[in-house]
This record gives sequence, C-alpha cells and structure tokens, in this order.
Amino acid sequence: MAMDQPKKRISRRKFIQTGLAAGGGLLLAAGLGSHFVEVFGGKDYDTARTQKLLDSIIASDPRTLPNIILILTDDMGLGDLSSFGSQAIDTPHLDQMAAEGAVFTNFYASAPVCSPSRAGMLTGRYPVRTLVFDVIQPPGPLDWAFQYILGAVPHGIPQDEVLLPEILQRRGYHTGLVGKWHLGWESPHLPNENGFDFFYGGLLSHDTHPYRIYRNNQIEIDEPVDFDSLTANFTREAIQFIHDQRQNPFFLYYAQHYPHIPLHASAGFQGQSEGGRYGDTVEELDWSVGEIFKTLQELGLDENTLVIFTSDNGPWWEGDTAGLRGRKNLPLEGAFHVPFIARWPNTIPAGRVVEAPAMNFDLFATSLAVAGLSAPNDRLIDGRNLLPLLKGESSEAPHETLFFYKGRNLVGARSGPWKYYRRHSSDNGAYPFFPQGPFLFNLDTDPRESYNLLEDHSDLAEQLAACMDREDQRREINPRGWRT
Repeated sequence: MAMDQPKKRISRRKFIQTGLAAGGGLLLAAGLGSHFVEVFGGKDYDTARTQKLLDSIIASDPRTLPNIILILTDDMGLGDLSSFGSQAIDTPHLDQMAAEGAVFTNFYASAPVCSPSRAGMLTGRYPVRTLVFDVIQPPGPLDWAFQYILGAVPHGIPQDEVLLPEILQRRGYHTGLVGKWHLGWESPHLPNENGFDFFYGGLLSHDTHPYRIYRNNQIEIDEPVDFDSLTANFTREAIQFIHDQRQNPFFLYYAQHYPHIPLHASAGFQGQSEGGRYGDTVEELDWSVGEIFKTLQELGLDENTLVIFTSDNGPWWEGDTAGLRGRKNLPLEGAFHVPFIARWPNTIPAGRVVEAPAMNFDLFATSLAVAGLSAPNDRLIDGRNLLPLLKGESSEAPHETLFFYKGRNLVGARSGPWKYYRRHSSDNGAYPFFPQGPFLFNLDTDPRESYNLLEDHSDLAEQLAACMDREDQRREINPRGWRT
C-alpha cells in the first residue's frame, strides 16, 4: 500500500506574498475596470469635436476686440477685502475697483477646491463634466493606485475640453497666463498646449514639491524658490505682458498663489497688516492689482479693458468667510461664496451692485460675449453671459438653479434665496463622519445657514430635491454633456 505523501506547507512569507499578489491583482483589475468605466465608458473623449469647434472660429478685426484681464486669487474669503467688510486688512485698490465698477454679492466658485474650480471657470461647465473632480497633482507613493489606476483624478484637463484661451486665441487675442495653472503638470496638459501664447508661473500649487517657476515650457527658477518675492515677480511679468501686447488685443489670466498657505509676502509688506501674515499677503495682492490699473492707465488701455477679480474658492485655515458657514472643501457657503468685482470704464456703471446669484463658469460665456462670440453649441455650457447684468441692461437672474458639487457628488442646489442640501457629513470636526440633513436654508434671512426650514417649507425642499435628481439623471445619461 502506498504511503500518503506529506502535504506541502506554504511558508508564512509565501502565503503573505501570494495573498498580496492576489489582492493586488484584484485591485488592479477593479481599478482598470473602474478607470475604463469612468473615463471611457460613456464619458467618451471627443477631440475631433473640439478641433471642429476651434476650426469654426473666425478671427475678428483686432480693432474691435476689447482686452480682458481675469485676476484670480487662491483661497481668499468673501470678507478678506475692506470693501467686503474686513476691518483687519486694508485693500484700497480693490476698494477703488469696486467703487468704479460692479460688485456681485452672491457670486460662487464652481467648486470648493482649486483645480475643479479653475476647470469650471475656463470651460464654462460644471467641473464634473470635465472629469476634473479634485486637485490635480502628481500622485505620491500611497495614492498612486487611486490616481493613476482607479482614475480618481485625471493627469490634467482633458484634451476634448475647449478652454477660454483657446477660443480667444483663434478669435485674434494674444493670450497669457501669469501665475498658477493647476490643470496639469505634463504634456499635453501644459498651458502653452491649451491656448496660452505665453506662460510664466507654477504648474502646481506652491505647497507641492518640487515647485518650480516656468517660462513657457522651460524651467526658469528651480527649487528653492523665493516665495517672499512671488507676488512681486508675478506682478512684474503681468505688467510686462501688457506692455508687450499694448498694440494687440490681449487676454491675461493672472492667477496668484496667495493667500493659499504657506503664506509669504515681500519685505515691504511683512508686518504691515492687522490681519497677520495672511493680511500681509492680501495687502500685497491689492498692491499688485493697483499696479495693473496704473499700467493700463499709463498705456491708454484703461477704457478698452475689462478687468475681473475673484477667488477660486473660500479660505482654508485662515481668512474671513464674512461669517458664512464652512470653509474650503466643505459643501457650504463659506467654501463657495467668493468676492467678485468687475471694472470697465464707460461700459460698466460705477458703483453697481448685483444681487443675482452667479458662478465663476459664467465668466466663460461673458468673456466670449466681450469678444463678439456666442457660447459653443456642440456641448452643454452651464455658464451664462453676465454682461447685461454688469452693464445694468438687465436685472434678471442668469440661472433658475445653481448646483453645488463636492468632488463627483451633487450636494446642494440654490434657487432664488433658497438653498437645499442633501444629507452629508457634518461640518462639526468632532463628528465628521455622522451624516446630517437634509437642510433647507433661506439665505436672505439666514446667510450663515443656521436654521433648517425643511419642515416649514417641505414643498420647496421637495422641488429642489427633485431638481437635483433630474440633474443626476441627465449626467448619468450624458456625463460629458455632448450635444449632437
């Protein structure tokens, strides 16, 4: 009788290795599947569509094109400007800009964090349609799988999205970006490949390593960068761009890094503000805006230039939300509600105040209107032209409903003064994982979102909830918003 063969035992190390390999294989398979489902399955890339759109744009007579300057700060709160109520920070140049132009009192970023908000502003679309759900940055060792394999965040703004500078470039504008890009760190997602003739600044946030300053596609300043001089350097380059293009129609996207942390200011501004180092950075940003206006006036370009000032989202650790609930990356007013000022002498009446709710993706259609163009009709454009409101030609609200996304998730909606939130995680730091809600707030009487009126106005809550459900359904059917 044959003897039973001894059973082979697997060593603990081998067992662990086999388990990890199997688990990794499952993760990889699931990840790749998720990536294909999320990015390619229904959310199809359509670069041919975009190329056809760009080819259809006809250049205009340069003499008919006003200049456009879009100034964007990073993580600035609604209450950080003295014209918006700050008592600790002095911003005389922005105050003057507000007095000579128009202020929106209910202006929102399209996302509560950097990259999606910028994607929304430059495409005129809710960021979720652009696949930019979160901050775009090179993944570290621990989040490589989630960003590259799972496709949680793209490497940059998709190439089938059409950006504002790409259209304006075809229209006849000379386009420049000075400052922070944050929509891709490698080709083909670089500024010079996405509509900008000139680029000077950082591809990523200045709290990312390595951080470098680029001139077009070449590194001009490698680490370590002198962050104290960053605002001054960007101001110099923005002014030089205006000088260089004074005979041509130009679009300047001037995107400062501050007051996003870490906070820095030039020596002449350090210790000058009652708002500490944060206030110092804001006051230097205000000085920078003043230098831009001084340059426009010296070159005789003032009356032919629309200048817009806003922030990509609300403040992070420091900064004044003007008493609004929530901060950066939370689905609440303090994260989305940002300052907005527009100035265009002899076109926008001085001292105009607009209360109608608007969002930063409206700047896409607004800028195209300045250039004599309509918004593209080959894709869903969520933004609206704000020029009639800015000029005082209309008082009609541009949107019946505005939606608020956190990442991929639709979390809230505003119609008139009413804002509805689905059930979401608490903003109480001691209980962040305990969902609360739903909520209904009247922002006219309760801008700080303190009193839930859901039971008193259940019909309104049901209407806004149904509106959000329909929006979800539309995105499910057509995630990218392509039109035939």
